Amino acid sequence: MKKLLTLLFLGLSCSAFAQTVKVSGTVTGSDGTSLPGVYVMEENTSNAASTDLDGFYSLDVRVGSNLLFSYIGYRTQIIPVTGAAVINVILEEDSALLEEVVVVGYGTQKKSVVTASIAKVSSDDLKNVAPVRIDNALKGLTSGVTVTSSSGQPGASARVRVRGVGTINNSEPLYIVDGMPIGGGIDYLNPSDIQSIEVLKDAASGAVYGARAANGVILVTTKSGQKGATRVTYDFSYGFQNPWKEYDVLNATEYALLMNEGYLAQGKAPVYSDPYALGEGTDWQKEIFNYNAPQVNHQLTISGASDKVNYYISAGYYSQEGIVGGNFNRSNYERLTIRTNTTYTLMDQSAKRNFLHKFTMGINAAYSRNTSFGITTNSEFGGPLGSALGMAPTLNVYADDPDALLSEHPAAVKDPRNGKPFSIVEGSIYNEMVNP
Repeated sequence: MKKLLTLLFLGLSCSAFAQTVKVSGTVTGSDGTSLPGVYVMEENTSNAASTDLDGFYSLDVRVGSNLLFSYIGYRTQIIPVTGAAVINVILEEDSALLEEVVVVGYGTQKKSVVTASIAKVSSDDLKNVAPVRIDNALKGLTSGVTVTSSSGQPGASARVRVRGVGTINNSEPLYIVDGMPIGGGIDYLNPSDIQSIEVLKDAASGAVYGARAANGVILVTTKSGQKGATRVTYDFSYGFQNPWKEYDVLNATEYALLMNEGYLAQGKAPVYSDPYALGEGTDWQKEIFNYNAPQVNHQLTISGASDKVNYYISAGYYSQEGIVGGNFNRSNYERLTIRTNTTYTLMDQSAKRNFLHKFTMGINAAYSRNTSFGITTNSEFGGPLGSALGMAPTLNVYADDPDALLSEHPAAVKDPRNGKPFSIVEGSIYNEMVNP
């Protein structure tokens, strides 16, 4: 009889150690938002579940074990099971983990896994560089991406190539702004409105976009409001530009001496009777350069977020004078941008069982006006730089005798309205024009 009782107590003891309890609850973020897809696992076992769209979970676990809650971008929590039937969990965001996650198509991956195929530029990187155009922001910040400026003109477009030229026709990458494909480039965007830029450089990372990703994909995410009270921010920056190099050229005296030597070598009379009286003359490089050319940037933003509303409104103005001709309003660039990114949730998040809290409505719109005045670029002799190097330093910048401009050219065309000639030579390919 004693042996039978001992065996009975041993059986009850084993049953007590194997006791399980059904644990359920909800998982939310620090702002009270339900977190769907949170991984809930009994530690050191394969017993696991995940939360539904309302952040709800249910799992049978052993009393005395630990529950592990993990979610991308949030700190993992381990909570002991003491026998309570309901365990609600609030996960805290982990900014360090968020920096290691990049967007790939419709999903995310850890950056450590895809370093070779994805390059990321954050808003802090853009703030340090302060680019005029968003495509220039990729220059020097992303490996495998080549950005070539079309010219030095203020506001000039840039050519972006991801891992070289992929086709003999159009080699432009596919631009995706806030999930929407954009054609014709992204020069309308204000760099101050960008949260992050990700470049998908290989077939694996851009596979979700199909054949359009053959030349790479550039994902642009714009800024949105942050949880808290309304924030009004005004940013102002001022800079200036100067030519980094000027060519050494002859002054008027040196030029006149060489010209006289050339005429004498040809058996002709010298054209300059007193070269030393000409002095330094005119340095045409200094005449066309706009030293300390200013560039000014203004940015005003209003942003904020609550349980139901998330809003970001910005207005920006940027102006830049060109180093050549900018002081004469011949080479300038201006950009005016207005952007709004607003979302509204129909029902409060506290109404977790009301399906309307799943629906959001919003507007993501932008207005951009770019105005530019340009001069001839990428021309060896036809542009102002080539012309300045070829102009004689003996010539004055301004005419000493204004009446000389009205002297009649032998082949001039006369205006019948006032009889004054305009020095336009007809019948010649190389027409000549002076100010009448």
